[in-house]
Amino acid sequence: MCMSWHSVAKHNQSHRAKLLGRDQPPMLMVSTDQEGTWNLCNLMDEKVLDLQFNWSNKRFCGSSKGWVIIVEENFAVTLLDPLSRTKGKEEKENSIIRLPPLIRPPDDKGGALKFWTKNYEYYVHKATLTADPILNANECVVVVIFGHYSNMAFLRLSKDTTWTYLDKEVTGTREVVCIENKFYVVDVWSRIFTFDITTQSYSDIKYVAQGIQGIKRTPFMLQYLVALNDKELLMVHRLSELDEDDMYVTKQVKIFELNFDEHKWIEKKTLGDIAIFVGDNSSLAVPASNFPGYQPNFIYFNYFTDRAFNNRELKYGVDFGAYDVENQCFLAPYSTLTKTMIKMAQWPPIWVVPTFRLI
Repeated sequence: MCMSWHSVAKHNQSHRAKLLGRDQPPMLMVSTDQEGTWNLCNLMDEKVLDLQFNWSNKRFCGSSKGWVIIVEENFAVTLLDPLSRTKGKEEKENSIIRLPPLIRPPDDKGGALKFWTKNYEYYVHKATLTADPILNANECVVVVIFGHYSNMAFLRLSKDTTWTYLDKEVTGTREVVCIENKFYVVDVWSRIFTFDITTQSYSDIKYVAQGIQGIKRTPFMLQYLVALNDKELLMVHRLSELDEDDMYVTKQVKIFELNFDEHKWIEKKTLGDIAIFVGDNSSLAVPASNFPGYQPNFIYFNYFTDRAFNNRELKYGVDFGAYDVENQCFLAPYSTLTKTMIKMAQWPPIWVVPTFRLI
């Protein structure tokens, strides 16, 4: 059974204080050759779990707080709890939360509406949640980066019935993270902005720090924001180039830490015990010592999909693996089975942190 997002939020307000349970390590969701079916891979012990998730044959534009996010044909956004939709088990009634449609692309001479109607799964570049939408609906804000120019919109789950669109002048957005109720935004030029969202209002977007100076630039770069804690904000800068097969592959990874006092990025040469996971998911960091099998000082990365800014063409990167920060080299620390599954996947794989809700 599927409930509307407002009904789900209201119905579960009494459950907000329940715990999600013990933290789980990040795992990789990989689509199979069976339409609408995904497998869950535990890379710590190089096993494919005996679980299969059923959903329509679509790309996930985000993974956050244990939920995955998709875009529908009418540009509506849907939140999906994958562990509540395991093959062979009864689906929970609150495993799907349907949000309103985003603003439609303009029907202009450039063909934006035609293009995005055909490629609607990619209309949202990335989406993130600030809290679990079932256990903590009153504090859950959904933020999406969408459209050809990667603008931003948000929706407060327990309050709003429509999307609120942020400053259209801020374009090329790559990722948004929330730290102590303040949102930080990085764009394609590595600049940092911030804004606030409260239950009653939201602030204008403010400029925080300029982009990285002197770094090599190519037609395709990706920036990821990773909040280690309330005082440490990192940016992973991923540079890709075309290979001999005319496919984008990752050639360089650099890490920077934001100096809040001096308002600038400082290059960071080590992550210590931290392992970072980037891709279409909300970027995340974990202490590798807590999860044997993951390597400290590594950045694990997945396929990417993005738009070129000089036209409305989708660009793909088909590489995956890990970057060893200490030795400055790329590795593929996955089993042969996992690598084969990823290469054969119909849709880009995505990192998820499974949460086993009791409601």
